[in-house]
Amino acid sequence: MSREEVLALYRERRGAREREKDERQRIVALVSYARLATFLAGVALLWFVWEREPASWPFLLVPVALFGALLAVHVRLHDVWTRAERAERFYLRGIQRLEGNWQGKGRTGERFFDRDHPYARDLDLFGKGSLFELLDITVSPWGTKTLASWLKAPATLEEVRLRQEAVSELRPFVDLRERVASEPVDEDEISHPEALEKWAGAPPLLTSAAARWAAFALGAATMALAVLWIASIVDRVLFLASLAVSASFALFFRPRTRAILAAAEAPSRDLSVLASLLEILESQGFVSPHLVSLQSRLASEGEPASARIRRLARLIEYLDARRNQLFALFAALLLWGTQFAFAIEAWRRASGPRVPRWLEAVGELDALLAIASYGFENSEDVFPEAIEKTALFDAEGLGHPLIPPDRLVRNDVKLGGDLRLLVVSGSNMSGKSTLLRAVGVNTALALAGAPVRARKLTLSRLQVGASIRIEDSLQEGISHFYAEILRLRQVMELTKAETPVLFLLDEILHGTNSHDRRIGAEAVVRGLVERGAIGLITTHDLALARLAETMPGRAANVHFEDHIEDGKIRFDYRMREGVVKKSNALELMRGIGLEV
Repeated sequence: MSREEVLALYRERRGAREREKDERQRIVALVSYARLATFLAGVALLWFVWEREPASWPFLLVPVALFGALLAVHVRLHDVWTRAERAERFYLRGIQRLEGNWQGKGRTGERFFDRDHPYARDLDLFGKGSLFELLDITVSPWGTKTLASWLKAPATLEEVRLRQEAVSELRPFVDLRERVASEPVDEDEISHPEALEKWAGAPPLLTSAAARWAAFALGAATMALAVLWIASIVDRVLFLASLAVSASFALFFRPRTRAILAAAEAPSRDLSVLASLLEILESQGFVSPHLVSLQSRLASEGEPASARIRRLARLIEYLDARRNQLFALFAALLLWGTQFAFAIEAWRRASGPRVPRWLEAVGELDALLAIASYGFENSEDVFPEAIEKTALFDAEGLGHPLIPPDRLVRNDVKLGGDLRLLVVSGSNMSGKSTLLRAVGVNTALALAGAPVRARKLTLSRLQVGASIRIEDSLQEGISHFYAEILRLRQVMELTKAETPVLFLLDEILHGTNSHDRRIGAEAVVRGLVERGAIGLITTHDLALARLAETMPGRAANVHFEDHIEDGKIRFDYRMREGVVKKSNALELMRGIGLEV
């Protein structure tokens, strides 16, 4: 489907989900009013029984039962309403991406930013308007973390091919992505990805099966005696004796039960979305090897992983019922907290060791769905061909994925074989830095298993090292020039690894004088090329453009131009062979009113 067809599909579905959301909201409000009326009627009936007809206490069970039924209906209806609301938001965000006004409206992923990463800041991987914000439609913390890690580190070629096959299969599955995105989890309350895994692997605090059965027996006995005492069937002394024994039992285990219940709070918010994603993995009829492999990781003895997670979610949901004011007294009599602490610990002993395998599978599926959504919305983007070859980047019609299609200008870029370096010259704002970023971002996408913004791309496995957006630090006493040479050293260090380096150096060493700059830049670039790296450097200094002449066959000059039209500087952003012949610096200064 073209972008226009996808946009029309999203708009149609968003309208349908919005209408469904409004209708569900109306029904939820009606049920809420019915619950309130039932509660008030129950209070009135309680007063009547207490003051007038104590023997009529069984009638109190009618409003209690009705209130419970309405509560259950309200929960289900609210869940349906929430799913419709999230589905409507899913399509709204898709429309925003297709219309080009998505910046600042999604997760920026800044928590994944590493200051010492060799290209994350330079290529705008994270932050407002970043590649991550464009891609990220993940609903689980494990998917979010997986997607970020894929962008920050190149996969092996085998992993790239497996992900490409998986993304190709998932690409047209709009209903599947809507179903995942509709899971009722508050994005602002997503825990850290490690919380559930850490909790599942912690040593158990309650292990006695006999104590668990004792808690059940004491709670049941105390509750039964309370009912019999109210009905004047047994003496209150018997009830009070049972209550005292139960309270003593609960106080004995209180330190451990409190620790268990507190620890279960953090991961509990992720359980619903985890179970749903597990169900999708288990039930979907996948074909690609990687997705089939993810399903196999969920194999469990006699019970699906999703069912186990659902059971844990129910345990924690039932546990939370003790906070309900109407149920609090009954919870105390039943030793509710103590019993569920034992149940949660039993679950953790049986299923805890399997949790890391489940989380890894869910994280990968979530990340693959995000990449598939990007591919679906950008059908002209292609999967690159990843080959076993030393240092190759060969692109036709390469563009930057963060530039809207109506403003995108594509260029061909080829590095590899004998040609190891492109020296890019050109005037200010002509497109030099954007070219470097386009090469780097598409490399990151390619080696994450995603489609790229090109008509064709063939590349080997590459480690990107970039010096494009270098910042000084007043607190650390680091100047811009010193920060740049530290980054150049880091890029040089990358060449010691087995993976060839793709270096992207913008205005290399422009913080020093021309003489030192020429000597230093030539030494750095020659050192990188001699160590098997390929790359691009940009420069305003035409003397530095002569570097290509000292490396015949291994380096070439290319440039961007501008021209004056109607008194304004115009750019076509087309890369041409050779060295630029003019500069626009004076024209730009005059254009903003500087007298030069």
